[in-house]
Amino acid sequence: MPPFVVAYAGAAITMLALDAIWLTTMVPRLYQPQLGDLLAERPNLAVAGVFYLLYLVGVLVFAILPALEARSWLTALGYGALLGLVAYGTYDFTNLSTLRNWPLSLSLIDVAWGTALTAVTALGGYWAVRWLLPG
Repeated sequence: MPPFVVAYAGAAITMLALDAIWLTTMVPRLYQPQLGDLLAERPNLAVAGVFYLLYLVGVLVFAILPALEARSWLTALGYGALLGLVAYGTYDFTNLSTLRNWPLSLSLIDVAWGTALTAVTALGGYWAVRWLLPG
């Protein structure tokens, strides 16, 4: 199996598992109280699927593949964190600058989550290749 497929699958499993835990625990505690009626009753899973498919391509290209080339898990972690900071920061700070009453605290928490999530996701993809395709 090609390394990029293993990396993508490892990253996908990592991200989906962690984000499922985050969203099921934090939507009622954090997002719902702060965003209220802005949130849909149920998420559009097809659109969410498109997000995950595309975002994971970014994690693969910008964090995992450079880390595999460098043979460095720290590269995966660092580039993943940077990508998460840029991507989640773009979303949250755009909302903060354009939407009335968008909570600063929510943006800061969400950017921190996205940074950590993407770093660990990149690490999951990196280690999937190292463990399943040694050498």
